[in-house]
Amino acid sequence: MNTLITGANGFLGSWLVRALTARGHVAACFIRPGSDVSSLIGLEYERVEGDVTDAASLARAVQGRDVVFHLAGLRRAATREDFLRVNAEGTRLLCEALVATSGKKPRLVLAGSLGASGPSTRERPRTEEDPLQPAEWYGESKAEAERIAFSYADRLPVTVVRPPRIVGPGDRENLLIFKLVSRGLRLELGGGPRPLTLVDVEDVVDLLLLLAEREEALGQSFFVGHPQPLTLEELQDIAASELGVKTRTVRLSPGVLTALASVADGVTRVTGRRLPLNRKFARQLLVPAWTCSSAKAERLLGFRATRDPADSIRRSARWYREQGWL
Repeated sequence: MNTLITGANGFLGSWLVRALTARGHVAACFIRPGSDVSSLIGLEYERVEGDVTDAASLARAVQGRDVVFHLAGLRRAATREDFLRVNAEGTRLLCEALVATSGKKPRLVLAGSLGASGPSTRERPRTEEDPLQPAEWYGESKAEAERIAFSYADRLPVTVVRPPRIVGPGDRENLLIFKLVSRGLRLELGGGPRPLTLVDVEDVVDLLLLLAEREEALGQSFFVGHPQPLTLEELQDIAASELGVKTRTVRLSPGVLTALASVADGVTRVTGRRLPLNRKFARQLLVPAWTCSSAKAERLLGFRATRDPADSIRRSARWYREQGWL
């Protein structure tokens, strides 16, 4: 396949590029000028500079592609408008560029998010048949991106994957948790336990590759996650065991965590420095549950996420330590 990957230098993107090149596919990486590409060192790829908010660069990048994996997006932003401009309108611009290509239209594989669906209850995981009910700006922008992509389904082959929290070496979204553990701290949030569906990054990549080829995937969205959820406390315990750290438990009420996150957001606004703690992350931690069912992917595609998240957490902890991130 001749593929284009937006957000290729990110955590998920770099793992996808690695898998594509290992299988002999062309991996063109759509990267913003000046971006850090250290995650792609050692990989054979074509660099294509551009931005998902720049229609002209998208139009050039998509020509001649068989599949476009759209992974680029903002995970943190100061305003709702910023999220929508990049995550939603960037998807619209990409779809317009794909529609304008000559000949057979490239397949669009969009990386959505469980955040687009919103949190679940402790008793019942989210399914693809549930209405999209995002709880914050990021999830709202991902839900809108998904709606935009499917609005082009009569002109483009489109499919969507909605991962929950992804774990694996190179991930920065969960790094704060590992840093706290490495310093001997274990957070326990009031009102728990709160189950989380987790998924190894390589399981997400495997499903992305499957969605790029299977006709049954067209016009469909799919959750991908391990069937056995964990809690934040269990995640920390597994990391502590792997790192050989004895932790002391710090119990936080929802109000205290929210206040700390608000202070962190204020520092970000003033300094421009993106801190690992923010209100988005705090809200994600404080909902009753973030769980989803992957039964649809198994039913339609015969796919299951088989990598144990506990092993993924251990791999991440070792990698962080080896790279000096902890």
